[in-house]
Amino acid sequence: MKKIRVLNVDDSALMRQVLAALLAKDPDIEVVGAAPDPFIAREKIKALNPDVLTLDVEMPKMDGLTFLEKLMRGHPMPVVMVSSLTEAGCQTTLRALELGAVDFIAKPKIDLREGMEDIAQDLIAKVKAAAAARVRPLSVKRVSSSEPDASRFTNDASRASMIKTTDTIIAIGSSTGGTEAVKDVLEGMPPNTPPILITQHMPERFTKTWADRLNSLCRISVKEAQDGDSVLPGHALVAPGGYHMTLERSGARYTVRINQDPPVNRHRPSVDVTFASVARCAGANAVGVILTGMGGDGAKELLTMKQAGAFTIAQDEASCVVFGMPKEAIKAGAVDKVLPLGDIAGAILAHVSR
Repeated sequence: MKKIRVLNVDDSALMRQVLAALLAKDPDIEVVGAAPDPFIAREKIKALNPDVLTLDVEMPKMDGLTFLEKLMRGHPMPVVMVSSLTEAGCQTTLRALELGAVDFIAKPKIDLREGMEDIAQDLIAKVKAAAAARVRPLSVKRVSSSEPDASRFTNDASRASMIKTTDTIIAIGSSTGGTEAVKDVLEGMPPNTPPILITQHMPERFTKTWADRLNSLCRISVKEAQDGDSVLPGHALVAPGGYHMTLERSGARYTVRINQDPPVNRHRPSVDVTFASVARCAGANAVGVILTGMGGDGAKELLTMKQAGAFTIAQDEASCVVFGMPKEAIKAGAVDKVLPLGDIAGAILAHVSR
């Protein structure tokens, strides 16, 4: 089998060595080179033709975002960002995902002695997923995505006035490529949309920055969930990084609970955990949506949702960055409709309007 060829781009020689050592743990990956800045990286991409790039954000001569934008315009390829867990790092990483990076990993702490095996597994899994991802050239829409798309708002205006129920719960699960896919779905939602619960595989600190960004772009309110938050129409709650999120019901009132129970499918938050609680508490008054992502998290409990009477949707292969989670859900018989990403918001609205 052909090895996945990786080029590491980071201004720190020690960090380049750490990343190379972590990736060397997998026999299917070969680190073919390293570069301390984007200018050298550009020449090495031409000479070495790597399959995947790991890219630092803060570098001399040209920052990682500027380089990424140029790369995705002229030579689109799979990129995994290596990001610091700071507020600025979170914002920059989310911008990198908008520009076309496949995924990101928190920068390993060089002095860390424990937990390196978990970091290695995470990095290897993301590099492998990136190698199989569908990378598209950077479009004008993605560059200007910091502003809401007014045309998207008017397209669903007629459906918006038809939504009557406040009982329906919309549960969305995603992973690799999901930050942009979720944004695409939420931007199509009118202000009176039923409550939405979102579980995206993402580490701590990133989820609040991401939720705040979604809130600035969408007509509905979006926030990182806190324990005991009410689940209300026109609002979306994002599972915090490092915590599971479950739906709870008391009479006619829905709330969410946040906990740090053990990871499920190696993830916390886990899509399966959220979907299972929605199946239990909302039953047929729910819509389950599984979007792009690697692995199989969400497939089992999306089937539970369907068996409880919920309407279920999976993103189609052609529009996914990684067709892992939707593929497993479809294989499990958990999906009522398989749709392109651009059709999912409309399908949800059509269903809840009936």
